[in-house]
Amino acid sequence: MDVVSEQSVVEVEGRVKWYDALRGYGFIISDGVEGDILAHANCVRASGRTSLPEGATIRLEAALFERGWQAVQILEVGEGPEQGLAERPSEFVGAAPADGPLEPARVKWFDRGKGFGFLNIFGRHEDVFVHMEVLRRTGVADLAPGEAVAIRTTSGPRGLMAAEVRPWETAVSETAASETEATETAASHTAASHTSRGEASSGSGED
Repeated sequence: MDVVSEQSVVEVEGRVKWYDALRGYGFIISDGVEGDILAHANCVRASGRTSLPEGATIRLEAALFERGWQAVQILEVGEGPEQGLAERPSEFVGAAPADGPLEPARVKWFDRGKGFGFLNIFGRHEDVFVHMEVLRRTGVADLAPGEAVAIRTTSGPRGLMAAEVRPWETAVSETAASETEATETAASHTAASHTSRGEASSGSGED
């Protein structure tokens, strides 16, 4: 894919909208050009980085291609919002408790550009922090205010945070399937117990 024209290569400042190192690309938003700027992994690695922190300020050279703007050289990457909240997801993404229950919650707000937001568990007033990386674990692309979800929580450096987020419909289906499996397992164990008792009684009668 060729650059439309050499004159279309410009230096702009903007902010990282999101970047997925596993997929190998992400997007940058800037007032200097129309539309999002694609940031490919090759360009990111050429700057000596393995990833781009969501919400971080960035200075780069971008070129206009047939399919839109694309980063060709990353010049500088600064701090993200909330004193670096979005650029260090490992500090805010804990492992989901193995036996933690899925709890019904509602989205208070979520900003994909910043890479985080807050949820409220039904019946509880405290906010639950949620990071974009947590959503990606289960393939959730975005969250809308008021949307119902099911979450598992854990304690983070700034309080309660979501360790797992699932669409409400998916969580309900999985819960129903688990309950059915548990019921069938219990019934199977009960039947086996009755069979064993019957065989024991029969054996006693033969003696």
